[in-house]
Amino acid sequence: MTGSTSHEGTRPMTTREDATALVRRMQECFNSRRFDQAADLHTPGFFSHPLGTPGFEAGKDAWRALVARFPGVRVVAQDILVDGDKAAVRSTVEGITTPDGDAQPMLFEIFRIEGGRFAEMWGASTGFPPAASPEDVTARSGS
Repeated sequence: MTGSTSHEGTRPMTTREDATALVRRMQECFNSRRFDQAADLHTPGFFSHPLGTPGFEAGKDAWRALVARFPGVRVVAQDILVDGDKAAVRSTVEGITTPDGDAQPMLFEIFRIEGGRFAEMWGASTGFPPAASPEDVTARSGS
């Protein structure tokens, strides 16, 4: 098989380098609070499964709510695995105080990449203090 398709031959491939650069650009936008610049990294039809919404506007609202509650929060990718048009990311979350002995908060996200931009996202978190996960903070902010 020639060209850039996945092993199934139906999905375009995303190179590890391109996916890694895209994830790191998104995290840099979050960590430097340049939320509007992150919108350019998402397709117009981007869909966040955790938020249940199309478009990146709800994602920006979720980021703003998380930063309002935890001003020093930062996200750092530890692992980025790429398969076809998907990238799985395991990230540590810094700047959130947890009780002594508790694990550092982490995010687990899967992105579908289309045309060099994020098209879809699934995610889960662990290790956040009670009622402080990204989903909890967003739900309380009314997003």
